Amino acid sequence: MQHIELMAPAGNFESLQAALDNGANSVYFGVEQLNMRARSTVNFTLEDLPEIARRCEKNNVRSYLTLNTIIYDHDLSIVKTLLKQAKAANITAVIAMDQAVIASAREIGMEVHISTQLNITNIETVKFYSLFADTMVLSRELSLRQVKKITEQIEKEQIKGPSGRLIEIEIFGHGALCMAVSGKCYMSLHSHNSSANRGACKQNCRKKYTVIDQETGFEMELDNEYIMSPKDLCTIDFLDEIADAGIKVLKIEGRGRAPEYVAKVIKCYRDAIDSVANETYNKEKVISWMQELEKVYNRGFWSGYYLGQKLGEWSTGSGSHATQKKVYLGKGTHFYPKAKIGEFKIEAFDIAVGDTILITGSTTGAKEMEVTEMMINDTKSDNASKGDVVTIPVDFRIRPSDKLYKIVENKVEA
Repeated sequence: MQHIELMAPAGNFESLQAALDNGANSVYFGVEQLNMRARSTVNFTLEDLPEIARRCEKNNVRSYLTLNTIIYDHDLSIVKTLLKQAKAANITAVIAMDQAVIASAREIGMEVHISTQLNITNIETVKFYSLFADTMVLSRELSLRQVKKITEQIEKEQIKGPSGRLIEIEIFGHGALCMAVSGKCYMSLHSHNSSANRGACKQNCRKKYTVIDQETGFEMELDNEYIMSPKDLCTIDFLDEIADAGIKVLKIEGRGRAPEYVAKVIKCYRDAIDSVANETYNKEKVISWMQELEKVYNRGFWSGYYLGQKLGEWSTGSGSHATQKKVYLGKGTHFYPKAKIGEFKIEAFDIAVGDTILITGSTTGAKEMEVTEMMINDTKSDNASKGDVVTIPVDFRIRPSDKLYKIVENKVEA
């Protein structure tokens, strides 16, 4: 069975490194304001493009610039500058939905991927965009049966993109879903003059609302108070069916998420994709992966529309349902390479042997491990408190800018 390309989100260098360390085949990212996560994450800058490309090339990972917002006339010069610098830095492709972006990318010979924002739902639309793009993200409303029909037609009719390769079909595999799904949402624009389609969504759909009939004054009784806040998409439990549908690229949502989210989700889906490919995919592994995915940010899980559901599954509360959370402890201060010892200044709370810790940094990524032993002032200790400087064995380099966290149980209300 053909291997699926696993695409990871990168909202900053920490998440980028976490994606690279955990088996991503490609990463997608935004630069400054012209992307759909312009407000929800600290985006990269133009100056970061060469370093992004360097890290990706070093790991044989493809890099995709996300430039899929609505574009106004005053944006056009920025678009052209951004694309030229991305091309010069050797960024692999641009993900776009606006014709101005697509045309500008094609003018300079840059590979184009069509964003889900264009709502591709049929083979004729695939044929049209094959004039400009090599990869297309289908509408999220499609079932796997509909997706498979499109991939079969691409193979049968040998529909190729500008590169001469057969068109590759990409779908979203995991992460947050919007109430508008693949469509353009105007709720944030109307209520806060802050456009979701310009990357500035206020996420006001995630709140509680009371629905009242204006004619009668009758207040509707809803079983779920978060009727506009869908659960997160999760496909790891039917990844074999996704592979069978001819999908070439599986995209993980989450450019606004923490690096440990990227690390955990990418690792689980890397294992799952490999298991499908080598025919070791089974229910026991799925249960284990699901338990791992539940540890990081999520609003509960559902399968989207891929298996034929007509209605969404709504979140039962606001915020995350994660079974674990991180608590800030302190910062890295030194690394002893020969002994493989990391030194940390504890600035908050306590740490003890047996604790699970998380170390994050722009070069370190997101590394999770158990504290097997530690020392304070060259003396072995089982505990350390605020103000202590501790040394802990680590099998990777830490840096002075790295942050140290403790992973603890997160009690989630039912």
